[in-house]
Amino acid sequence: KVQKALLQSDVQSKNDKSPVTVADYGSQALVSFVLQQEFPDNFSLVAEEDSKDLRKDGGQEIVERITKLVNDSLTIDGSYNVTLSTEDVLKAIDNGRSEGGSQGRHWVLDPIDGTKGFLRGDQYAIALALLDGGKVVLGVLACPNLPLTSLSDAGQHSPNNKVGCLFFAVVGGGTYMQPLDGSSAVKVQVSAVENPEEASFFESYEAAHSMHDLSSLIAQKLGVKAPPVRIDSQAKYGALSRGDGAIYLRLPHKGYREKIWDHAAGCIVVSEAGGVVTDAAGQPLDFSKGKYLDLDTGIIVTNQKLMPLLFNAVRKSIQEKASSL
Repeated sequence: KVQKALLQSDVQSKNDKSPVTVADYGSQALVSFVLQQEFPDNFSLVAEEDSKDLRKDGGQEIVERITKLVNDSLTIDGSYNVTLSTEDVLKAIDNGRSEGGSQGRHWVLDPIDGTKGFLRGDQYAIALALLDGGKVVLGVLACPNLPLTSLSDAGQHSPNNKVGCLFFAVVGGGTYMQPLDGSSAVKVQVSAVENPEEASFFESYEAAHSMHDLSSLIAQKLGVKAPPVRIDSQAKYGALSRGDGAIYLRLPHKGYREKIWDHAAGCIVVSEAGGVVTDAAGQPLDFSKGKYLDLDTGIIVTNQKLMPLLFNAVRKSIQEKASSL
């Protein structure tokens, strides 16, 4: 609803200048409120937003709009017979201030992953995961603009406008995809491609999130023929889990620190669908250290057959790039 009516006034600037919209805050307030209703004991949520900017002078109008959106959504859903005040909404947003870590259970939320895609009218995801003892045990990715059929058939826009997928995975239970209209879920698997020449690549749309030149060097070493598919957000993990492409590389520029909410849900969705997610040193991602992932160079995602070839191509390309500097 917000994406359709996206107005310039909805976009605020955070310190890092990334656009934040009423939808980010509204999504966080809703998910936080519902989780706390369902799981009130020892509730802990690690989430991207907080209400600091909203509580400043001049924030009142945007808070009222967020509150109206949240209450409209709760009314349409009908599960909770409640109307939230603006203070309830701000509190729900601020319930996401947990630091996570290796002890206990923590929900991890990115209320709108791929804000820039959201602003362009393209892909974005609502990404929720559950950490237990520092391990991801459950993940849900809602991708409202992702076509129900493969991206390789439709490109990013579905011919019959059938879009909107929910991916969910529980540790040891496989990965399922369900249309957002609520019809039945189907089990999904990553691509079984073994020949890298037939593999297609996903990478971030934003150049800041990925060194596109390094990705193309890796693709060249593997003999990948297809051009990369650039899409925003963890929708890439969803698309990869159902076999739309075979490889996703995220190799950010030096100094970029990955946050757990950008990968936790996607990571389990892909691994439960038979894929492998590691850093560039081949180590599994460690979600037990708080809000950030300490990684070697970047993140590599593919199927088990392609991983050894991809891993070698990544290491060689990183070395070549380093020696050419």
